[in-house]
Amino acid sequence: MFHLGWFLNFVADEWNGNWGDGGRDFTGDFYVDVARDFERAKFDYILIEDKLMVSTAFGGTMEHDLKHGINPKHDPVPLAVLIAAATKNIGVIPTMSTSFYPPFMLARLCSTIDHIARGRFGWNVVTSGEDRSAQNFGMDKLYEHDERYAMASEYLELVTKLWESWEPDAIERDYETGTYANYKKVNTIDFEGKYYKSRGPLNTAPSPQYRPTIAQAGASPPGRELAAQHADTIVAPSSGAEAMKAYRDDIHKRMKANGRDPGECKVLYLVSPIVADTHDEALAKRDRWFTTDSYIEYMLAEISSITEIDFAQFDLDKPVPPVTTNGERGSLQAFLAGSEGKTLREIVTGNGLSGKVPLVGTPAEVADEMGELMEEVGGDGFLITSPVMRLNRRYVTEITDGLVPELQKRGLTRSEYTTTTLRETLREF
Repeated sequence: MFHLGWFLNFVADEWNGNWGDGGRDFTGDFYVDVARDFERAKFDYILIEDKLMVSTAFGGTMEHDLKHGINPKHDPVPLAVLIAAATKNIGVIPTMSTSFYPPFMLARLCSTIDHIARGRFGWNVVTSGEDRSAQNFGMDKLYEHDERYAMASEYLELVTKLWESWEPDAIERDYETGTYANYKKVNTIDFEGKYYKSRGPLNTAPSPQYRPTIAQAGASPPGRELAAQHADTIVAPSSGAEAMKAYRDDIHKRMKANGRDPGECKVLYLVSPIVADTHDEALAKRDRWFTTDSYIEYMLAEISSITEIDFAQFDLDKPVPPVTTNGERGSLQAFLAGSEGKTLREIVTGNGLSGKVPLVGTPAEVADEMGELMEEVGGDGFLITSPVMRLNRRYVTEITDGLVPELQKRGLTRSEYTTTTLRETLREF
């Protein structure tokens, strides 16, 4: 049995089609509706991605970013609260950046929402990878990649101490003495590191999980080390069974070196299954989606935004020359994985940013493929995301009411929720 999560881009839904929210003013209702669908299908969690800028990376202009609705995003944290309030079992994990959130504020926010979510809240830890984001917060550019991860490691050490500044039994609610919390069991942390300093204690009562469920997309060596130290679940690229297994084995090795049980962290691989009533229909759908000029431009603008490499400078019908980035190195690596000898057009029209594992066919065929792949890799599950430009109800329904029932018939994914908190759900198997 393996886990399922959904990777959600909190952008405008399919506003110009028949399967979105009909172009209405944004209220969050559309995303609450689909969240209920994911809960009905017994997904473990919804992870909400975020960026903090409008990108000019592609072609040196905001035009394509805004035209395709890539980075005009709403803040994921209020949406997480809406979803948590409208559901009972599914976890919700918004993205918040260690580069821009003050540690005390983030620790307090996470603790508060975990109370509201009754223990189903998580935090997707990112360092951000765009100078444009840094410039929105008064900086000229981001810190260098590895230093950002050194800062994030200290950041996580600090917020963990804040969450632990209240002892588990600090709240007494003693009516005889009139005592809500025992001051002897609430402690300052007096943290002073290289990058951060905080007195503490946190001024919110301990939440159901004590600390939120931690998600991380560790791809580079510093990112993997950070994930191995702290993560309860990891977003990983699906770059073929061999590479996926090697990644998971490396994370487990790092976890053991950090004194952690590998079973405490679930690696979920990012995929975009395409299903239809027949195999040929699914192939036709893939070709129809992935080969249009609009899709190609969208994908190039998105990978440019993520990596801050201007892919408009490269010839579509030639191989991509060697490139490096101070941005999201894991995303760049995933995008270019297996690209030797391929043109940029062939890379883009492959399987997009969700990996190089083609899950295309009838629901039964794709369910079998997913089961075989997980068996070969060794676990732990999949993080599904829409392969098209923006979320729509049709794709959600194809997954929740087409693919997932086939997975459940095979005993590959859960049919019921049996635990209370998100961390317990992840560690159930």
